[in-house]
Amino acid sequence: MDKFIRLKSTAVPIPVEDIDTDQIIPARFLKATTRDGFGSNLFRDWRFDNNGNSIHDFVLNNNIYKGQILIAGRNFGCGSSREHAAWALGDYGFRVIISSFFADIFKSNALNNGILPLQVEDKILHLIFKEIEKNASAEFEVDLERQTLSSEEIGDVSFEIDSYKKKCLLNGYDDIDFLISIRSEIEEFEKIQETY
Repeated sequence: MDKFIRLKSTAVPIPVEDIDTDQIIPARFLKATTRDGFGSNLFRDWRFDNNGNSIHDFVLNNNIYKGQILIAGRNFGCGSSREHAAWALGDYGFRVIISSFFADIFKSNALNNGILPLQVEDKILHLIFKEIEKNASAEFEVDLERQTLSSEEIGDVSFEIDSYKKKCLLNGYDDIDFLISIRSEIEEFEKIQETY
């Protein structure tokens, strides 16, 4: 995975609550055996009509909104446990999802795939949507080391993240990479165990 230390980007707003994993990536697109190509079907049924034509009103079809940050309504990623939802978001180019609540399994899947699910209070989420509504080019800065989200409207807002997952994101580690990074400590522990 790519390291995640700091990101400054414009954002794509989807002010819809309870966006489930089937809306993020419909089940009929889960046949692939690799993670590649899922981005083209991200929010497929919201982006395209039954004939494959772009639905003009959907935010991902509007060139005004772009960036590596997705702002979503409360309870993002609910529904099934499919990891493909995180694959689709990452393949499309999103590195950060901001919401006021995430489904636990989605949150874990996102972190395992190098995407930061950044949870803020409802009132902060509301201010972020208002800021983008006023200025589609508004920039947001995510500093993972400091654990802050910043913009002109909200100032600096702190966020929580599991310390292990933070370390993995900062170093670009998946779980296997992390174990390899502490190999010498594991070997030392094994030596100690052999003496008992």
